[in-house]
Amino acid sequence: MQLRFTKMNGAGNDFVMIDNRGAETRLQPEQITRICDRHRGVGADGILLLEPGENGADFRMRYYNRDGGEAEMCGNGARCFARFARKVAGAREEISFQTPAGLIRAQMLGELVRLNMSDPIDLRMNMRLEVDGEDTIVHYINSGVPHVIVPVARVDMVHVDTQGAKIRRHKMFSPKGANVNFLEKRGSNRIAIRTFERGVEAETLACGTGVVASALIFSALENVNGPINVLVRSGSELQVGFEKAGNGFTDVTLTGPAEFVFEGTIEL
Repeated sequence: MQLRFTKMNGAGNDFVMIDNRGAETRLQPEQITRICDRHRGVGADGILLLEPGENGADFRMRYYNRDGGEAEMCGNGARCFARFARKVAGAREEISFQTPAGLIRAQMLGELVRLNMSDPIDLRMNMRLEVDGEDTIVHYINSGVPHVIVPVARVDMVHVDTQGAKIRRHKMFSPKGANVNFLEKRGSNRIAIRTFERGVEAETLACGTGVVASALIFSALENVNGPINVLVRSGSELQVGFEKAGNGFTDVTLTGPAEFVFEGTIEL
C-alpha cells in the first residue's frame, strides 16, 4: 500500500499529515509507529488525519501519537491541520474542526495560525507529589489533554526525559498519565518551557497544549492577564490569549507557526 503524506511542523513539533476525506486509510498502531520512526520511516512526533466533519463542523481532526495511541488534542498539530485543510481541501481562512477535546476554531494569519481552544478543565494548584523520596509542588490543568506544570529556576538545568518520565507515570495521574511541563519565568508576561510528552515518551521541541497549560498556570500563580508569550525548546515563541473567569479561564487562544516541509509517499 502506497500512502501519500505531507510533512509539517509547528514550532518544531513535527507531524505526518494525511488527507483521509475518502475514509480509505485505517492505520494500525504498528503502522503509525513505523511511519513516525526517524530511522525507518518518515519521522514525526505524531500523525494527523483530515476527515469530513459532522454537525456543522468543517472537518474532523484525528491525532495519533508516535506510540500508535490516539490522543484527544494537539495544539501544534491543530495549527498544521488548519493550513493543511486550506491547502488540500480549499478551506476558508476561518474553519472549525472536531476533536475528542471539543470543537476547535482556527484562523489563518499568513504562515501563523490562531486557534480558539476549548475551555480548560480540572485546574488543580499546589499539588504535593513525592518524586524520588522528595516532595515536589506541581500544578495541573487539562487544556485539551492533561498537563502537569513544574515551576523551576532554570529550564536549561532540568533533566527533562528523566524527571518528566517519573512525573508522567506518577500514580496520582494513572491510568492515562499526563504530559509534564517545566516552567521558567522570563518576565512579567513571558515564560520558557520544556515539555515531556506522553505517547512520544520523550521531550519534544514544542507542545501546543503544553504552551497553553503553562501560560494559564503562570497567570494563576502570578495573577497576571494575557496575552502571555511562551518560548519553547525549538526557539519558537508562541502567544496565549485568554480571559479570566472566576477561578478558571475562557476564550483561550494559541497563536504560532505552522510550516510545510515536504510531500511524499511511503510503502506500508
